Amino acid sequence: MKKYFNLLVISFLISTGVQAQGLLSKSEIVFTRQDSLRGSITKERAWWDIKHYNLDIKVNPADSTITGSNTILYKVLQPYSVMQIDLQKPMEITKIIQDGVELKYKREGNVFFITLVSEQNVGAIKEIEIFYQGKPKVAVRPPWDGGITWEKDKNGNAFIASSCQGLGASVWWPNKDHMYDEVEGMKISVNVPGKLTDVSNGRLQSVKALKNGTKTYTWVVKNPINNYGVNINIGDYVTFSEKYKGEKGDLDCTYYVLKDNLTKAKEHFKDVPRMLKAFEHWFGPYPFYEDSYKLVEAPYLGMEHQSCVTYGNGFKNGYLGSDLSGTGWGLKFDFIIIHESGHEWFANNITYKDIADMWIHESFTCYSESLFLEYYYGKEAGYEYVRGIRKNIQNDKPIIGHYYVNNEGSGDMYYKGANMLNTLRQLVNNDEKWRSILRGLNSTFYHQTVTTKQIEDYLSQQVGMDLNPFFNQYLRDIRIPTLEYTFQDNTLNYRWTNIVDGFIIPIIVTLNGTVVTLNPKSEWSEYIFTSKINQMEVNPNFYILTKVIKK
Repeated sequence: MKKYFNLLVISFLISTGVQAQGLLSKSEIVFTRQDSLRGSITKERAWWDIKHYNLDIKVNPADSTITGSNTILYKVLQPYSVMQIDLQKPMEITKIIQDGVELKYKREGNVFFITLVSEQNVGAIKEIEIFYQGKPKVAVRPPWDGGITWEKDKNGNAFIASSCQGLGASVWWPNKDHMYDEVEGMKISVNVPGKLTDVSNGRLQSVKALKNGTKTYTWVVKNPINNYGVNINIGDYVTFSEKYKGEKGDLDCTYYVLKDNLTKAKEHFKDVPRMLKAFEHWFGPYPFYEDSYKLVEAPYLGMEHQSCVTYGNGFKNGYLGSDLSGTGWGLKFDFIIIHESGHEWFANNITYKDIADMWIHESFTCYSESLFLEYYYGKEAGYEYVRGIRKNIQNDKPIIGHYYVNNEGSGDMYYKGANMLNTLRQLVNNDEKWRSILRGLNSTFYHQTVTTKQIEDYLSQQVGMDLNPFFNQYLRDIRIPTLEYTFQDNTLNYRWTNIVDGFIIPIIVTLNGTVVTLNPKSEWSEYIFTSKINQMEVNPNFYILTKVIKK
């Protein structure tokens, strides 16, 4: 329990405006107690482990309300009598029951502290039922500013969806809203007006028509799932399906779109089997065969909801019809289908414990776009694409955010993170080994929540070098390593600048058409070539700067 105590101390320092030396950057950000309650493993969370959620709700488009309950099955890890459940304002808990007894609770912002009466014996499996209601926060700019989107399609039918990464699933349902503890399985029952369909995670177990003209759709999730990956999608949907013959057998792929878009979707969604073929090659089997794969039209751009990826890219290639790389390669695929589905491996299979480590999701998935291109169009196509997205890098702040306060780092986790990984591939310098490393990540950390350190240690071991300075440079610093060099006759002098302590990586250059590996340090080094040096070119796939020093 020492680690939980340390987390609480850090959270206290942050919530009171005190910066823990060595844990936070020098920025002047001050976090609140609510940030700590949301982002840390409090003692009211640490003592119990989630086993199963049974979410049973009614969604009413007429007044934008959600009512219902969540029955939580959990295991007692240590005896304690107070449980933290998260539910964000303006949603309200109306009643909590355990063992037939209605429990008392108090609210502190977006957190409810429940006083338990029953004995909480170590190893016991217990159940608690939480009833709630309200009008959840409306998503302003989904999926970035999340909540619930309440729209209508062009035929006037309700078109509703959830999206809540970062903000948290507690914006619309009560749960243990911290990423470190993933529920092992889940049932999701959603009651909607009879003309509408709800699509959620996992497989459809039943559709029950009620006398009041509504229908309840019940979905069952058999794999572990992170909270923000749980979703509802409600609309006047039609559906079609296919089976993908993958590494683990037949994978059921089902598509849900608005009626008017059926013809377009049948053609455009052909990117799904292409995606699956490429990503199973690079990353290993799709991680959720038991729960199927679904692609569901939504009233916003899209999101990586587990086994229920949402789509709103207008049935266009690229990112809303544009190429983020500026190379032309970005128009060879539908960005949302490829990127958001890539998250099934990096986000839903391998999930960060703390959102400060969100790069684990976004860097690998952004990089996966170039691997998709490489699989179908060749290695140089992928390289050109990932180099092209460098123009979007800001180098404004570190990629890793502040821990224990639900704080993500720089948006550079996408484009800079992808280029960091492409640089790492150059250090490996063996395509099959690189592929085995990526597949190994998904098998080693299968269905797990992880930290940056775990990923760093794994990659260091597999690559065969200490990558801590490498990751310090790209994840925790905003400077771009710069290779300074000068040459005269057959002598090349070179060194690294703009680097963190210990940053020593080999670099591949071409001298007069001959490929050479250099090992720069912060001090000047010398390389004697076989003849007078007329030209030097650095492998462009290293994300570095170069500077010629004139003597």
